[in-house]
Amino acid sequence: QVQLVESGGGSVESGGSLRLSCAASGYTGKRYCMGWFRQVPGKEREGVAAIDTDGSTSYADSVKGRFTISRDDSKNTLYLQMNSLKPEDTAMYYCADDGDSRLCPPLHHLEVGAKYWGQGTQVTVSS
Repeated sequence: QVQLVESGGGSVESGGSLRLSCAASGYTGKRYCMGWFRQVPGKEREGVAAIDTDGSTSYADSVKGRFTISRDDSKNTLYLQMNSLKPEDTAMYYCADDGDSRLCPPLHHLEVGAKYWGQGTQVTVSS
């Protein structure tokens, strides 16, 4: 059973940076598409970024040019570097593992199909 644990969240002022990490355990050898999602209470969960096993990435328009997703499979860790943070980036951030495909589907499909999810880490950006 794959387990995902996020860390790195916190409070930061607008324009600041944070780096989220997602440590994975329980892998049997294969790796799959992984992604970051976020959710604000009362709103639907939103796809942020995804990365496949070859390193190809995709981003939500709202974070393009500010966020960078990366992975280090030797460390079983997924990252999200967040720069130029805005108050509207405030949310609970979750990592997810597709568990089935090396190549990433569109973010909204990954959200529906991801087999494994972390518990989330809170990011708060003040103006």
